[in-house]
Amino acid sequence: MVSAVRRRIGNRRGKVKLGCLLTLALLGAGIYLSITNVRTYINYWAMKDEMRVQAQFANNLDDESIRRRLRAKADELQLPPDARRITIRRRTRPREIVIATEWQVTLDLLVTRVPLTFRPEVHEQL
Repeated sequence: MVSAVRRRIGNRRGKVKLGCLLTLALLGAGIYLSITNVRTYINYWAMKDEMRVQAQFANNLDDESIRRRLRAKADELQLPPDARRITIRRRTRPREIVIATEWQVTLDLLVTRVPLTFRPEVHEQL
């Protein structure tokens, strides 16, 4: 009985299959890219959320106050300078406010760099 178990285990002697190594390499690369680039998307969502909050209080605030608060948020998130260019439009029909901005970042991938443009825009009924 012991010799049968040794025969099954004895043939493997620490060898690793190529598929296992490839899977581990891809998993490691995915984790590396996620850690380094996910912050870019989190900043986008945080800025868009702040834009939505400011749009909800637009009845009580003037455009310059909204712009000042959004610029402070862009600075807090360390967004590129282009993100500080906030456009605010108030429409009468339908009665709404539209807040928008745009910025570009470069994602560093393992073998290349990819430019990525973010364009958050929020529409809120007044």
